[in-house]
Amino acid sequence: MKYSDVVTVKNVVTTATAAGAVYLVAKTIMAGIKSPPYNPASLPLARLAVVHQTANVPVRDSGELRGLLLSLNPRLDVYAKKMILHGITRCVYLLDIEASACTYDDIILVASFLDDQDMGIKIQALNALKAFSGIWKFKTRIQELVPKILEMITNFWDNDVHVAGLRLLNGLQLPAQTHPLLKKLMPSLMDILQLGSPVAQMQVLMFLSMLAQKEALLYDIMNCQVQAEFMNLFQPSQPGNLLFEMLVFVERLSDGRLTTHYQSVNWQYNELSLHEVLFGEDSHLSDCLLSLIIHPEEQVQIQACRVILKLQQNESTEIAAASQTDSSLSSFLFDSIGNTTVAESRLTSEC
Repeated sequence: MKYSDVVTVKNVVTTATAAGAVYLVAKTIMAGIKSPPYNPASLPLARLAVVHQTANVPVRDSGELRGLLLSLNPRLDVYAKKMILHGITRCVYLLDIEASACTYDDIILVASFLDDQDMGIKIQALNALKAFSGIWKFKTRIQELVPKILEMITNFWDNDVHVAGLRLLNGLQLPAQTHPLLKKLMPSLMDILQLGSPVAQMQVLMFLSMLAQKEALLYDIMNCQVQAEFMNLFQPSQPGNLLFEMLVFVERLSDGRLTTHYQSVNWQYNELSLHEVLFGEDSHLSDCLLSLIIHPEEQVQIQACRVILKLQQNESTEIAAASQTDSSLSSFLFDSIGNTTVAESRLTSEC
């Protein structure tokens, strides 16, 4: 077997043999040992404020939150509804005792404003539900709204709705009964990723990364149609946090491809599917990864190397399955990650 048949321009193993990549692979391993698991959910400033407050001064029930909930009425004008919902959000974050004393009827009341005709009121209602979702006893009740929130996100092309809705969904568990709806709405979620604002792209990437870990949804994500310009999302000029989330998404997809369940089926993909663009024969993913391992932001460098390692693992698995007797070839692919000289000597002997 010729070397050119195994290691091509788009083969990520070639990327990993670069001296810089070897160094960054070591950094990736050390970071994985020393660092806690990545948690994309940031602590709201309001929550920081209440932590500081409760650490120093006992919080008393002011009745402000209850007063706002009692004044919330669908007959109010648009401005009043927005201001009251905004006030409810603020109070839930800042007043733990009052927020915990709320009832399921309060959640139902706030959720009813998702059906308001005004887009701004919908957004404020989503923000208030996001605040309430931080209280454990309300999570299950709010999770029942997942289908309505998904429909809202995909039916309205509004970046603020996308951001508010996805922020809420990213803090919830998705019931299995929502999977058929998610499969139906996957193309719309992919449109937000490709065409939305950077903040909306960030939120939908975190959402898709969560979905990519569910076996029942992985193929539908992989086979989703994307635009020809999809790989522009990997351009080094993109914001570093967006690149990082994009690389996390690719890593989750790569992990899914390695599972026994996924490999047990001979999946068929459309020509412009996400799978073909990222992992197909004509993919330019390896070129993008090569440009990102020298990105100025370290978290992007390390995550790019993590993806390279996962792709190399997948490549080795596929080669082993295709030719179990060719042990020297498998050894060559493994050694090529850490020792370019050994790889070159094996190349000579193989040819």
